[in-house]
Amino acid sequence: MLNNKICPDYSGDYYWDSYCKTLDIELKQCIDEGLNIDDFKADFEKAIKIPYSKEQADIADKLYEKIINAEIRDDYKYNEPSDLESIKALRMPYDYKKIALDDKLLYEKIKGAWFGRICGCLLGKPLEGIKTNELYLLLKETGNYPLSRYILSTEITEEMIEKYDFYLRDKAWADVIECAPVDDDTTYTTLSQVLIEKYGYDFEPKDVAKLWLQSQPIEKYFTAEKVAYRNFINGYAPPYSANFQNPYREWIGAQIRGDYFGYITPGNKALGAEYAFRDASISHTKNGIYGEMFVSAMISSAANAESIIDVIKAGLSEIPATSRLYEAVYDIIEKFENGVSQEECVSFIHNKYDEFDPHDSVHTITNALIVATALLYGNGDFGKSICLAVQIGYDTDCNGATVGSVLGMLNGFSSIGEEWVKPLNNKLDTGITGMGVIEISDLVEKTISHIKGAKK
Repeated sequence: MLNNKICPDYSGDYYWDSYCKTLDIELKQCIDEGLNIDDFKADFEKAIKIPYSKEQADIADKLYEKIINAEIRDDYKYNEPSDLESIKALRMPYDYKKIALDDKLLYEKIKGAWFGRICGCLLGKPLEGIKTNELYLLLKETGNYPLSRYILSTEITEEMIEKYDFYLRDKAWADVIECAPVDDDTTYTTLSQVLIEKYGYDFEPKDVAKLWLQSQPIEKYFTAEKVAYRNFINGYAPPYSANFQNPYREWIGAQIRGDYFGYITPGNKALGAEYAFRDASISHTKNGIYGEMFVSAMISSAANAESIIDVIKAGLSEIPATSRLYEAVYDIIEKFENGVSQEECVSFIHNKYDEFDPHDSVHTITNALIVATALLYGNGDFGKSICLAVQIGYDTDCNGATVGSVLGMLNGFSSIGEEWVKPLNNKLDTGITGMGVIEISDLVEKTISHIKGAKK
């Protein structure tokens, strides 16, 4: 006889995809946000310890109701809103010396941004998820430490495959690809171009949600984006789609989606950040949103700024100066300006954020610090900067892509060595339904047309 009570069964879900299985991450997120959870912290700890069951799922549902109604602790020093007007009210203005942009220079920069992003992504893609204890050994064994080039398939032996815990077989090594492979770091950038083409510059968060549902199956989305996708299907519209049972709401997913909004708003960082907000708010809150706004504003500023320090500070000027992200990135800037060495700065990041803890390793703030470190200590050199971003570890493909995008915009396509560009064959597998493989030069041309149509 069938049970008359119909209820969902998530027992077969992967760890990342089930809210009750990720309560340990939710607990850390609540603490980070400064939520007062004293009255129900014991329920958290109980639920985390018990195996997956209906009991655990029921506790998780009740915990979520308490979380959304929780107040911020009185002693919490940050002010981190998730609505645009409040964000704008907490910004710290920053201006910089601007260069003139003509059509030729703008094309050079947009081409550099696209190719820079894709090259940085490809460098980090085969290493995504590796921990630095094995990463450093791997680089030394391939004669590539410090990292200075793509790792090649011919350098990965059967002995190495057996020796390392990190899975090394069948990776997207630069010498075996026919084009830039599918990766969410490049898919989202392309998807944002489709967004502007389809919905225009006045797109709303709900339009982004529609496009996601139309463009890829749910399996192509991860962590916060996957939660948001499922929430769309279940009727939770933005911004509720970002919050409902989403322990990844401050993870890096939105930060990797902001590039295109910077591409189409060269020199107009406020507009780029606003576009980024509309995109980020469907899946993220607070610092998760700020990460995308920060990156978009950096790239927009890189179009007409002269120095990387101006680019980073201009990016920060579009997020709340009262946020954890602002404080953390400014700390890296101050270390650099005060003569702290690259090695000391990298050690600081590793000591503060546990790369074996998913909440730390995939969080917006952790990886934004890596991006800032690579940009500052890379001294404007494209190869050195993307290599440093990847070598630090954590989210290697994301950070390599972001650093490559910023520097490509700042210094133009001619600053990117042929050794980085050649493996791409001017082609990108977008992973988007109905689009597939496309020439990167076509993406550049479409971007230029969108710049001309954007609001000033």
